[in-house]
Amino acid sequence: MRVPVTLLLVASLRFVHQEVIDDILNTLSKGVDFFEQQSRDMNLDGVVGYVILQAQLQEATKSQTHSDSLNLSQRSIAMSLVKKLDKSLALAVTSLQETDPKYYKEFEPVLSASFWSLPRDRISTDPSLSYTSPGSVECYDEQLGDKCMTLLLGTWKDDGTPCIVTKACRDTMTRFGCPHYSLSHQLLYFMIGTMKGCTRMLKGEVRLSRVNITVQHYQKIFCSNMMKSNQEIGVKGFTGQIQDIFMENILLCGLAGFSDFYKAAWLQHILTWQDKELGCFGKDEDYSQMFEEYLDTLHKRVKRREKTLKDGCSSHTTGVAMSALGGYLNYYLSEQDITKRPLV
Repeated sequence: MRVPVTLLLVASLRFVHQEVIDDILNTLSKGVDFFEQQSRDMNLDGVVGYVILQAQLQEATKSQTHSDSLNLSQRSIAMSLVKKLDKSLALAVTSLQETDPKYYKEFEPVLSASFWSLPRDRISTDPSLSYTSPGSVECYDEQLGDKCMTLLLGTWKDDGTPCIVTKACRDTMTRFGCPHYSLSHQLLYFMIGTMKGCTRMLKGEVRLSRVNITVQHYQKIFCSNMMKSNQEIGVKGFTGQIQDIFMENILLCGLAGFSDFYKAAWLQHILTWQDKELGCFGKDEDYSQMFEEYLDTLHKRVKRREKTLKDGCSSHTTGVAMSALGGYLNYYLSEQDITKRPLV
């Protein structure tokens, strides 16, 4: 009896997905072990990456979602990672509270896995939304950006009102043509507002040309340009300091539901960037100095965005890589679910 070609293809696809899931879990395990050792030294940006990873692993191990897509060994590893992160994140958050109480207080809400809602629907970017002539210089002021985020979170003062959008914030966060980190932080602003439940973020928009643009459409514009940026990076090559923004784009746009960022070729690149002995990312010869100098040209304040850890590891890049890989894990589990559907 001949087995139908379609069944063979589905079986082959499932096998490939299982291998990819194994690779991702292996990389995550090393990264979580690194965090266990360095949790008290990570800066807030790096810790947030692990918080998002925790939310993604909790989703991956939910019995009503992907449990049948993980084999027993994979499920055991994922559950073990959740438990390790529970302990390490508690230590990391306590350390942040002690070492930088002001910054901690301003961004305390995003340090909880429950804050980060994961996408339910898959959407794709649109190349036609790419800027024809994007700027090469960052147009994002980090000090103003932090203030705008705290106005959404309600942490701008004790018992502050959340979901406040000033004209300066709206103009900055809806400005077109921005590159790199400006672009990703514009997207992050709208994502935080959405997760906080700020449904009227664009209230007060008076520009007639923007009157019909929704929050979701802004996100699609930003991610379409972040896709273009990543594609260009892939062509030009992944120099040390560019790996960070490349993975940040995957993390944020994947979290916003744009599943076309989860490209298999991009995943293979990311997996090779981990230091296999330490488990961190962003470690390279003179990498930390090079990365901080690079960021210094982009931001007025870089101390909280980057922190060099043990043996030259990057706090920010490691956190970004971990959460980007957590997104890949759930994506491949969903793909696995698709292959299990009855053939029509």
